[in-house]
Amino acid sequence: MEKGISITPSEVIEYLYCPRFIYFMLYLKIPQKEEQRYKVQLGREVHERKSKTNKEYLRKKIGVEKKLIEQKLSSEKYGIHGIVDEILFLEDGSAASLDYKFAKYKDRLFKTYKYQAVMYSMLIVDNYGIEVNRAYLVYTRSSNKLKEFPITEGDFLELDQILQQIIKIIDKGYYPQGTSYKKRCRDCCYRNICVK
Repeated sequence: MEKGISITPSEVIEYLYCPRFIYFMLYLKIPQKEEQRYKVQLGREVHERKSKTNKEYLRKKIGVEKKLIEQKLSSEKYGIHGIVDEILFLEDGSAASLDYKFAKYKDRLFKTYKYQAVMYSMLIVDNYGIEVNRAYLVYTRSSNKLKEFPITEGDFLELDQILQQIIKIIDKGYYPQGTSYKKRCRDCCYRNICVK
């Protein structure tokens, strides 16, 4: 962890969307006021409902023996922290994160979802000393469709590189390249101050 910096999964998602979000939000400390966005509010309501219902339900089809809900975890080793929707302890001796997404399943895994799950996996490994080799997503707008995907050592290494880039922006004030997807700029809360 660099100079007390601790990064959240949301900040990794912002970085993957556009690295300049990190510069404006965390280096210049200009809030984006995302709480005013409708989908963000709905997503938070879904998470809150899920954390209160089916607390005892275990997904036996995927080998869940025990689960923990809404776990606040941190890792000094990696300089990260976050809240994992569910930590699943599986019958093969491994663990996995399960995250609820207020989204429709589109037959592919978005990079933002992947690295959020990789970050949760790092937190689980560091806090519980248990192997994590997969993660689960529940797409609430597709009838709660459950999808499993692998977590590899390569994913951990890639995430570590992303975390190092975020630290460079926050710690040194590095002004990164913006997103290459210019459609994202149209709706960006920083578009009026972002130097192209």
